Amino acid sequence: MLETLRKHRFFLAFTARDLTDEQAAARTTVSELSIGGLIKHVTAVVHSWLDFIEHGPQPVATGEEGWEDGFRMLPGETLAGLLAAYEEAGRRTDALVASLPGLDVSHPLPEAPWFEPGASWSARRVLLHLIAETAQHAGHADIIREAIDGAKSMG
Repeated sequence: MLETLRKHRFFLAFTARDLTDEQAAARTTVSELSIGGLIKHVTAVVHSWLDFIEHGPQPVATGEEGWEDGFRMLPGETLAGLLAAYEEAGRRTDALVASLPGLDVSHPLPEAPWFEPGASWSARRVLLHLIAETAQHAGHADIIREAIDGAKSMG
């Protein structure tokens, strides 16, 4: 699973190659998403789920004002800084998984409208979710990148 996650992390970061901060922040479709914003979002998601594996559920903020800022580059943020934070999230993931007694470590999910009440997720299930989340957003980033300058992650 870690090998698959690393592969998709590479593809997400690879979409940012040779971009300026302005290009990384650019919205190239009707979506609010940008490459920098996607990297920022996935980094936050990874840390949130790693905290869940380590400490169990935390309250989930739903409908919180300003949540959109987690999907975009803000003034003062740089692509280099976002990529460094993303790399750190990857190192934290690898270290945490290596430290676990097994992938069956489990916690109940926090209360949120998108989780089944009373459900629990194991570390294994969290890693599968992170693989899916990263792959999905790497695909989004690839479309955004192609619209910037025609560059593709593959092909």
